[in-house]
Amino acid sequence: MTDPTPPADGTDRSDPPGLADLVDLLRGRRILVLAGAGCSTESGIPDYRGPNGSLRRRAPIQYGEFVRRPEARTRYWARSTVGWPRLAARRPNAGHAALARLEAPGVVRGVVTQNVDGLHQRAGSRRVVELHGSLGHVRCLECDGRLTRDALQARLEALNADWVATLERRVSAGEIEWAPDGDAELPDPALDGFRVPDCPACGGLLKPDVVLFGETVPRATVDAAWRLFDEAEALLVVGSSLAVYSGRRFVYRARDNRVPIGVVNLGPTRADDMAAARVEGRLGRVLPRLADALAPPRGNGPRKNPSPGSGGASAPHHVAP
Repeated sequence: MTDPTPPADGTDRSDPPGLADLVDLLRGRRILVLAGAGCSTESGIPDYRGPNGSLRRRAPIQYGEFVRRPEARTRYWARSTVGWPRLAARRPNAGHAALARLEAPGVVRGVVTQNVDGLHQRAGSRRVVELHGSLGHVRCLECDGRLTRDALQARLEALNADWVATLERRVSAGEIEWAPDGDAELPDPALDGFRVPDCPACGGLLKPDVVLFGETVPRATVDAAWRLFDEAEALLVVGSSLAVYSGRRFVYRARDNRVPIGVVNLGPTRADDMAAARVEGRLGRVLPRLADALAPPRGNGPRKNPSPGSGGASAPHHVAP
């Protein structure tokens, strides 16, 4: 029974409505987690589609626009130069940590994430498919070479030292609005004089190693996600409205294969009418409670799961080893 008396520190420790049903649904089953932007908002990263999401105010850059228009690439990299340090400084929250805790004993078989911030891996999750890529790397569209985003940041700041100094003053004055995915709102005049470096290996165009709007998810990534799906006996959707088909397809497959579906989210999702259990709430509150209920007591050893291939999912740079 939940104690109705609030704790002295004001923290709400009561179980959210629906949590008991979700625990009953997932207990004893191997779980695949499908994660969305709601996992990262509590780490201070804005989302696109939440109540205050960026898509309500502006459209993100499209793949075709990025590759065809030099001014579009200038705008993207200028904004990213300002936004990347803030994104790189974000830390995993209690929701990320709870999922990693469930993966360690094999309760969670893996995470298919629509996020590009790398916070699942930083929290300790190992079997992660980054459905939309990773902002932590940059890829050349000509030679397919890759470099880290930190390495590119050093080049961007060296090429644009005076520009960066000016923008840092505006950031300190609170004049810059942060946007999702390491982006920042900059007026067009602020882009004047910004220079974009080419690929250091071949001089080609550099692109963030993420799936931009209008771009397709690489086949190898989708295949790696399906391999994780095939290991699971339940699908848990966390922090996603499932507005994008690249994530929603897993819910449709679960429904068609009679795989039980659970949902934890703030706000409605496209899976609500297919879910056997649903919890409305912040992931940082709900997922630790879920981990407490599902993770085996420490000292009992790891749970042994029949696994179709002990190596788990694998795709180039999309799945942690």
